[in-house]
Amino acid sequence: MNKTELGSKTAKGGFANEKAICKKFNSWRNDIEAQEWLNIMGYDIKKLNSVKAIQIPTSIKKIDLSKFEVKEEEEEEYEQFVRFKKADAQIRIIIMIGNILKIENLSLKKANSDADYNQIDKRTVEVYREIWSFDDEIAFWLKLFTGELDPKRYSRKTGIKKFKDKRRLFLNEMPEIIQKKIICFFKRNRIMVISDIIKGRGGLSADWILVTRFNPNNKTTTWTLKDINVAMNFFGSGEICVSPRGSLHIGKVTMQRKGGTPDPTKIQFKMKPCQLFEIGE
Repeated sequence: MNKTELGSKTAKGGFANEKAICKKFNSWRNDIEAQEWLNIMGYDIKKLNSVKAIQIPTSIKKIDLSKFEVKEEEEEEYEQFVRFKKADAQIRIIIMIGNILKIENLSLKKANSDADYNQIDKRTVEVYREIWSFDDEIAFWLKLFTGELDPKRYSRKTGIKKFKDKRRLFLNEMPEIIQKKIICFFKRNRIMVISDIIKGRGGLSADWILVTRFNPNNKTTTWTLKDINVAMNFFGSGEICVSPRGSLHIGKVTMQRKGGTPDPTKIQFKMKPCQLFEIGE
């Protein structure tokens, strides 16, 4: 077995999207993959009464929160609730014994090849400052990094006269003391940052991550399902450093300027979800 096949399985047919995966969970009594996923989550199929999978939309109206089994205390903090959601599909599982209601949230990641990056979070510098509490100096330089602030306009303040890209400033163009300060911030707050961008917070934070990769040549889908804490430890482990291209590596996660349209001046975090196939059982 190849290294990339460790901890993964291949099934016939294509189900590499949220709608198809929800359909499989909802057909759990006869669907082999859904039964395997439920077993991985720790459920005894013989004891399950029902399973209902709900695809969670990109935006959620407050009046629709009840559809996702949101607790009253979470509903009161609606803005925070939707801001930190990470689960793409919510799996509602009712255990037969005592008719106990169990909630499992899945983050679904689709990839076309091992080289594919997947954006896992993007926000403005101000939003990240609000949730992570870095200081004004870091916020200023990160805004130059994203291009929210024009580096030419602030060249007198920064002392930088020449730019690789007139639209923004790369981290490796910044003074060494600033690079070290940014790196130190992410080292001190690695756990919080990785948790927020991969797991999220609140009622729709992810409990599991399911990565799927469809092969059009033989019409099969390779998948791996991991506990979100395993995924966070895997992607978050490793050196925190400025990359040769002037972005930031946080373990296996890359922080860079979003660029393009829309949201060209936001920060985005990305990772290669197919790397999760490297983790064994």
